Amino acid sequence: MTKHLGAARVLAMAASLTLAMAAQGAQAAPADPPSLRPSFLKFTVSDLPAMQAFYEKAFGMTQQKRLDNPGGVEVILTAPGPGGADLALVYYKDGRKVALGTANGPIGFYLQDVDAAYARAMAAGGTSKSPPRAGPGSKVAIVADPEGHDIELLHLD
Repeated sequence: MTKHLGAARVLAMAASLTLAMAAQGAQAAPADPPSLRPSFLKFTVSDLPAMQAFYEKAFGMTQQKRLDNPGGVEVILTAPGPGGADLALVYYKDGRKVALGTANGPIGFYLQDVDAAYARAMAAGGTSKSPPRAGPGSKVAIVADPEGHDIELLHLD
């Protein structure tokens, strides 16, 4: 009888432990990733080949995908290295005029060498808005791409 009670206790404890682990696992599974981050930024451009060439030359981005739809073309560029957001360049085939707005901020790149990135952007056809300058705990520069979109180059100490 003692053997049966011992076995019953072991089975009961195992069942309780299994149920507790299953309940804990079910509670721990979130619907979204624990660290949801922005995945892409989209710029509407008037000269897609020139803009794609600029981001490839200035920042080493490469084409991940090209979507050619009846209304427009979208090129998705990816930066080298792991993580980070993609840049989607959109060109509308209807010839609409592209105007820069005032309710948006720059695309930003965290970098180790702001001076080198600034030089590459200038060589690729960018325009200086603010040359590299050091501040408390950072170094920053702002350039504009050939169509005037602001780009912030930032190193944080």
